[in-house]
Parts: sequence; structure tokens; C-alpha cells
Amino acid sequence: MSFGLSQSSRRRLLGVHPALVAVVEAAIARSPVDFLVTEGVRTPERQAALVAAGASRTRRSRHLTGHAVDVAALVDGRIRWDWPLYGRIAAAFKAAAQELETPIIWGGDWRTLRDGPHFELDRRVFP
Repeated sequence: MSFGLSQSSRRRLLGVHPALVAVVEAAIARSPVDFLVTEGVRTPERQAALVAAGASRTRRSRHLTGHAVDVAALVDGRIRWDWPLYGRIAAAFKAAAQELETPIIWGGDWRTLRDGPHFELDRRVFP
């Protein structure tokens, strides 16, 4: 099954680094789980609010520079947060990134504050 990005997801990709946009587009086409982009570029105020709420631990998020996106799994048109869905989406992101030779980091691979919906460009290649 092949999915595509909605217009709202495309709007949320405005200002995101073109290399990451290409990975998102390739990932949605190969993902076995539909998803939408919930957030791309963030303002410093939004990031500060997420830190205050405990949803983020840094004010230096890659979202601030357009180097990160968050997604949400869609099952039967409804957002789902079941962890296994994000592993399947991540596999599509990783395969797309490898094909495009664009190194990415999945928040689900982090040792602390694992973040399944989060994908970012590897800062060693995209500072």
C-alpha cells in the first residue's frame, strides 16, 4: 500500500530542510503505516513551552532550525500512539534515508526520553 502526504502535512514541512522533506516524502510512499506530519519548524516560544511541560528536555531542539519533524501514525483515519506502529514507520524512514544517502536519527533509538514520532537529520552531517 502506498500513502501520500496530506496538504496539512505539506504545510507543516514549510521551512524544513529539503533533505529531510525528501526523506519524509520517500518514507510515506513506502511506509506500511499511514502517518501525518504533526510538527516541523518550531518557534523558540513553542520549544520553551514543551520544555516547561516536560515534553522536551532541550531549548536547542533541531525543530528550531528545520532539521527535525514529528509524525503521528494514522490507522483508519485516526491518530494512534501505539509504540509498534512507530517502529514500522521508522523502518520506512530509515530505508528512505539510506536510499537517499541522508543520515537521520530516530528518537525511538534514544536511550532516554525515547521519542517514537521524532526524526531528525544527523547533526554530524547537517550541523
